[in-house]
Amino acid sequence: MQLATFALTWLLAHVRVRSERGQDLIEYAMLGGLIALAVIAVGALAFQGPISNMAKGIGDCIDFKKSTPCSPF
Repeated sequence: MQLATFALTWLLAHVRVRSERGQDLIEYAMLGGLIALAVIAVGALAFQGPISNMAKGIGDCIDFKKSTPCSPF
């Protein structure tokens, strides 16, 4: 009985150590993703006007409006 208790205690001690491996990497990845999302949101708000104008111009070219100059330059 003591051998089983010792084996179970040893196993649980080592499983906990192994289950926490890589936790820091996951936390840093989540933090990096959150920072990237914040940068994209701030960039989208800062360039909201030019992005809207670009999307409208692309939409006008797709609709083939004669008044819209559709050139890559």
